[in-house]
Amino acid sequence: MAAAAELAFHEFEEATNLLAETPEAVTTRSDQLSPQGGHVTVALGSSVGYRAEDELEEEGDKTALLQEEKPPPGFWTFGYYQSFFDVDTSQVLDRIRGSLMPRPGHNFVRHHLRNRPDLYGSFWICATLAFVLAVTGNLSLVLAQRRDPSIHYSPQFHKVTVAGIAIYCYAWLVPLALWGFLRWRQGIRERVGPYTFLETVSIYGYSLFVFIPTVILWLIPVPWLQWFFGALALALSASGLVFTLWPVVREDTRLVAVALLSTVVLLHALLATGCKFYFFQPLPAEHLALPAPAASLSPNILSPATVKV
Repeated sequence: MAAAAELAFHEFEEATNLLAETPEAVTTRSDQLSPQGGHVTVALGSSVGYRAEDELEEEGDKTALLQEEKPPPGFWTFGYYQSFFDVDTSQVLDRIRGSLMPRPGHNFVRHHLRNRPDLYGSFWICATLAFVLAVTGNLSLVLAQRRDPSIHYSPQFHKVTVAGIAIYCYAWLVPLALWGFLRWRQGIRERVGPYTFLETVSIYGYSLFVFIPTVILWLIPVPWLQWFFGALALALSASGLVFTLWPVVREDTRLVAVALLSTVVLLHALLATGCKFYFFQPLPAEHLALPAPAASLSPNILSPATVKV
């Protein structure tokens, strides 16, 4: 009996301590569980919350497992290309700043792309550059006509198409050729590890951003200043390409590395020079030819001939 009483006393003391710690707990008397009675059970209300949290965690784990097991979207689906445009404004601005401030030892892919190339920035940079080229090319002719009325101007809407084709072909075909060449060299020399095609497209797309303000500055009708701005933009853009591609090509032979980087710089210079000559070359002055003055005839010729009898 003493042992039973002592046991009951300790059980009651434990229940009292639990109630003191959790005043919102619910107490139930379970006389049906034991014929001797006197047992007190304490149901903690917070246990329901713990169970709910455990169930939510289990559901979250199941959802994560289902997402991991979900196959990647196909090449022909919209979801496949959606990831290439999944960037925010801060990332795009950071990559633009990186393209405007190239320096030795600063790799654009490693410090800015970080294995997450995007097509969003490259696409809109090319579109903006093509539009600005066409508009400023027409504005330069308008300003030239104001300075010299003998220049005939008519809107040249075809420049929008020419600019778009030239910029987008350069921003896609040149990276494609470069990526293919580096892949071919990787098969010859195993230590040559090229960037992915999307990384190469991103490098070239962001490298063209510096030409957007340069094209606007080309509206200043000072030839030597235009060439100065063009050379400065070309130096910044081409040096960014060289510093980014050098870690990839330095493992190749010196001849191949120098030839490849020289070709990259030469193609970049041809693009800048071609845009300067085509979009900002004023039309030749069309001087209106004045009609030749009528020859003055002698009054003796105009007078009727006198007939001698």
